[in-house]
Amino acid sequence: HSLWKDEGSARSIHGCVVLIIGLGDIGGEFAKRIKALGGYTIGIRRTKHLKPDYVDELYLTDQLDTLLPRADAVAITLPGTRETYRLFSSERLKKMKPGAVIINTGRGTTIDTDALCDCLESGHLAGAALDVTDPEPLPAGHRLWKMKNAIITPHIAGGIHLPETFERIIRISVENLRRYKMGEELLNIVNPVIGY
Repeated sequence: HSLWKDEGSARSIHGCVVLIIGLGDIGGEFAKRIKALGGYTIGIRRTKHLKPDYVDELYLTDQLDTLLPRADAVAITLPGTRETYRLFSSERLKKMKPGAVIINTGRGTTIDTDALCDCLESGHLAGAALDVTDPEPLPAGHRLWKMKNAIITPHIAGGIHLPETFERIIRISVENLRRYKMGEELLNIVNPVIGY
């Protein structure tokens, strides 16, 4: 609309508490960037690991509900499994700090979309940045499209949309071919029991 307009005050990552749920490859890279911008990072993992230096605090999944009220922003980078399906129900979304922001770059099924819309409409949550939705693609008439406090992208945060990602996929593939030929363990093996 060619409007030059001040939208009011803005938030900065600097000094914000950011809870990252899922510290795999995507979550770890996200945490590094938040840390570099001066954010305080809290990570949640499914299994016990040593705390990486890009995370200020590290917890297991069973601590999620106690950590939600502390976070100014919650970033979800989880796979779509039985355990993660609608992990963010209406009840859990309401446990988030009032005015917090939710980000989802994992799978849309981890958030109850209707409950999220309710929290955005009520003002409990300040905003949502969603690269994934449930359903996906989000139907044209869905109320989430009309919300000014929601940013929706068409599942492009990962994949081969960045040259760096494509190059990394090639490097891993070449390395796995080498490992296979040498009889070594492959990288990024999918575990069908846990679903990823």
